[in-house]
Amino acid sequence: MLKEIRQQPATLERTLTSQSRGIAKLRAFLDKRRPRLVVLVARGTSDNAAQFGRYLIEITTGIPVSLAAPSVHSLYKATVDYKDALVVGISQSGESTDIEAVLDQARKSGAMTVGITNEPKSMLANRAEHVFLVRASRERSVAATKTYTGQLLSFYLLAHALGGAIDLVDLQAIPETAQLALGLEARVFTLAARYREMHYAAVVSRGLNYANAFEFALKLMETSYVIAERFSSADFLHGPIAMADAHLPVFAFGPSGLAWPSIRETLERLVQVGAKAVIITDRSNREAAKYTAETIRIPATLRELYTPIPYIIPAQLFAAALAEAKGLDPDRPRGLRKVTTNL
Repeated sequence: MLKEIRQQPATLERTLTSQSRGIAKLRAFLDKRRPRLVVLVARGTSDNAAQFGRYLIEITTGIPVSLAAPSVHSLYKATVDYKDALVVGISQSGESTDIEAVLDQARKSGAMTVGITNEPKSMLANRAEHVFLVRASRERSVAATKTYTGQLLSFYLLAHALGGAIDLVDLQAIPETAQLALGLEARVFTLAARYREMHYAAVVSRGLNYANAFEFALKLMETSYVIAERFSSADFLHGPIAMADAHLPVFAFGPSGLAWPSIRETLERLVQVGAKAVIITDRSNREAAKYTAETIRIPATLRELYTPIPYIIPAQLFAAALAEAKGLDPDRPRGLRKVTTNL
């Protein structure tokens, strides 16, 4: 897991380079056939990436986005009308039969289809009309890391192809900011060691980093067996804040920008009840340190739009470090295997 976390800048660079030619062609195609709706279908970590894709595409293009429920097709055998929609399957292995069922139904009803996968010879790569390949090479760790950030990058490219306000020049800086995030490894390992007795946690975010709250919580659950609940800060303040006290660690993604006031309000409430908070942020947010001494600050000034990839890297490092501190092997989590084909 740790080795693959460190491979992410190179993975992101390869993915950008390999997609540069095809992205202009896809954008030209979608200009002529703009979808009325985008439907995303995924499971597990890929479903968390899809959550990010939903925010990004709606924010930058104005096209409504829906997250599919694969069981509607694979379990209930329902027929759904996807005419004039763009249906996007996201899978690390590209072999989920649930995703296959949705894509097959989508094509039968006249939808355009896109696949985002790490495996060029997979079912998904063969079934989808257009494919974004995450150039991560083989991912061996059960806990996905480099394929997750590769999927996030693919959504930036897809949003650009849909006419969204995504500058390809800005994307070229993402591998570098990922490398800066990796430079925090020693700091994160020292911090994680202080949480070796942690059994419960909450992860809070909002907006473009909301998906990262889900992904960080998933990593804590599958590598360190921590019961980690994830919340939008807006939802957290409307009920779950009642469980916060000095014994509940709370992790927050805190970029400056439109999402920050809601995160700040959450942190203010946590201070009032004496809860411990760890904030992942960057240099652009000068307020974060007012609410906790435990800040993980990426040494760069980032626009909120481009924070999700560098922000998840310290969270991945924390999960790997926590597993080590607990004497666990994050590459062999109990009861899990790398590829799940049918759910």
